[in-house]
Amino acid sequence: MPLLVIGNKNYSSWSLRPWLLLRHFGVAFDELRLNLDTPEFFEQIGRWSPTRSVPVLHDEGLVLPDSLAICEYANERWLDGRGWPADLRARAVARAAVAEMHSGFRALRLQLPMNCRRVPDGYRWDEKAQADIDRIQQLWGQLRREHGQGGDFLCGAFGIVDAMFAPVAMRFIGYGVPMDATARAWVDALTALPALREWRDAAAIEPERIEATDALAAT
Repeated sequence: MPLLVIGNKNYSSWSLRPWLLLRHFGVAFDELRLNLDTPEFFEQIGRWSPTRSVPVLHDEGLVLPDSLAICEYANERWLDGRGWPADLRARAVARAAVAEMHSGFRALRLQLPMNCRRVPDGYRWDEKAQADIDRIQQLWGQLRREHGQGGDFLCGAFGIVDAMFAPVAMRFIGYGVPMDATARAWVDALTALPALREWRDAAAIEPERIEATDALAAT
C-alpha cells in the first residue's frame, strides 16, 4: 500500500494538498505523521524524504517528494485523469493557476501560515499579503466563471486545482479574510467535503503546538 508521509494536520499546508486529493477520490494509503519543527522531525525525516521535507509519497519503491508531483502521479496512477478537467482549455488554465499557487504568494504564506484551529481575532496583514489575497480571489473568480459549470468547485468537479488551493481556504477562514461571493461559495463547498472535514477534525485534537504560528494575533 502507498505510504504518505505528512506533517501536523493543523499546520502542514503542503501535506494537506495530496492527502485531500487521495482521500477524496478513495485511494487507499497508509499515513505517517511527523511533528514539524521538532528534534524528532529532523532526526527522522531523512529516512523518508530526500528533500528532508513533507509531504513525500512512497509507492512500490518510488520515493516522490513535493505535493504537486504527488498529485500528478496520483492522477495518472489511480484517478484515470480525473484530477484535471477533461476540457483542454479548462485543463490549461487550471494548471496555470496551480503553478502560480505552487511557486507564488510568498507574503500570504509568511503572514498567514495555515493553522486549522485558528479563529478570527482581528489580526491583520500588510499590503503585500492583501495583494496576494486579491489575486487569489481573482483567479478563483476566473476559473468559476469560465470553467465552473457542472459543479461547485473551481472547474466544476473537485480536482487538483481545488486541492492545491485548499490550504488557502483554511487561511481565509482562520484569519477572517474578507471574501467575495464566489470565493465564499467555493470555500463553503470545499469545507463540506467529507475528506476535508476529516482532516480538520484530526487537526483540532492534535496536541502539538508551533508557538510562532499560534502566537499570531491582533495587536
